[in-house]
Amino acid sequence: MKFKIKAVAVTAMMVVAGASFAQKGETVKIAFMDPLSGPFANVGQNQLKSWQFAADRLGGAKNPAGVKFEIVGFDNKGSPQESLNTLKAAIDQGIRYVTQGNGSGAAAAILDAVAKHNARNPGKEVVYLNYAAVDPALTNEKCDYWHFRLDADTTMKMEALTSFMKDQPKVKKVFLLNQNYSHGQQVARYFKEGIARKRPDVQIVGEDLHPIGQVKDFAPYVAKIKQSGADTIVTGNWGADLTLLVKAINDAGLKVPMYTYYAGVTGTPTALAAGGDSEVYVIAYGHANPSGELGQLAADFKKKFNDDYYTFATYNGINLLSGAMAKAKSTDPVAVAKAMEGLTVKSFAGDVTMRAADHQLQQSMFVTKWQKADKKYPYSVENTGYGFVPIKQMEPYVASTPTSCQMKRPG
Repeated sequence: MKFKIKAVAVTAMMVVAGASFAQKGETVKIAFMDPLSGPFANVGQNQLKSWQFAADRLGGAKNPAGVKFEIVGFDNKGSPQESLNTLKAAIDQGIRYVTQGNGSGAAAAILDAVAKHNARNPGKEVVYLNYAAVDPALTNEKCDYWHFRLDADTTMKMEALTSFMKDQPKVKKVFLLNQNYSHGQQVARYFKEGIARKRPDVQIVGEDLHPIGQVKDFAPYVAKIKQSGADTIVTGNWGADLTLLVKAINDAGLKVPMYTYYAGVTGTPTALAAGGDSEVYVIAYGHANPSGELGQLAADFKKKFNDDYYTFATYNGINLLSGAMAKAKSTDPVAVAKAMEGLTVKSFAGDVTMRAADHQLQQSMFVTKWQKADKKYPYSVENTGYGFVPIKQMEPYVASTPTSCQMKRPG
């Protein structure tokens, strides 16, 4: 199977238009707000480095606006309340762009606070780039003009995943295990809806929601999975909650295919490798073996940090921002937000478009599978000798889902 991974380039029109800008050489600060301490700190720290590395590599003369980016880290501890505190601190420092991704509860708090701040402070507007919080509500009933989502939401990922799973005849009995907050609840809900439409013969033989970031031993949950007779696990868990689940699966000697969103995230690949060969799939907007500019960026990130660059939304985010700034001929958030609506840029996997109706990025999706690194797909995730290799690429229209957003625009 052949995949075309393209190096980034904004449209020719923007390159021409961007020959000389008032903002050329300007430095734009972006406040990063995610857990840098606590159970999910390893993920947050990786993603802060990812934003900083992408900003450095794609800043200045390397983007059509000629703008430099500086990423300033804030520890929100994964908490909605702490997110409000870090947002206030960022705004007090004059930062006009913020980004966050780990936790849809925190995302909803930031979205609401940014909307209120902007309504009360004309001339000091803030734009929120959501790079990983995937609750569909954020671009549906809770949608807001100042919020732009770079990741695919849960409905999009599940539409793509169930389209793949319907063609897997050995998937017959599924156990759903998820974190008990909006994201985990949505994974369970949309899996059940999607699989019922496409494979009504598939049975849900068990379902559990567990407290996020609090379970230290998943053995009781794994015992339930074994007892249910499930031949497939579906989980939206991430960070320590997925790493510890994999450890418990290994300890129990359970060999059941597992379909995930975040098995490539920090810590989980090492746990997977400890269990030897296993059948694990990821649905995501990228994979661990990109070529072109992104492949080089990932290789250089690994060389510098001995860590994996997996949050490709950082790459798309910098390119989308710089493309919008080139189009707007400004770094002002009001002009940039308007320019981002409907904007199409080239990504590492074809065109991506920021849908104007709800500010949800439309992009290709990949199903990847855990296997030993080889000559064709040599990248070793977390130096395990294994990687996630692409087995199916889906064009943006396959995963695109409708929106109920009623966008209220300024003025």
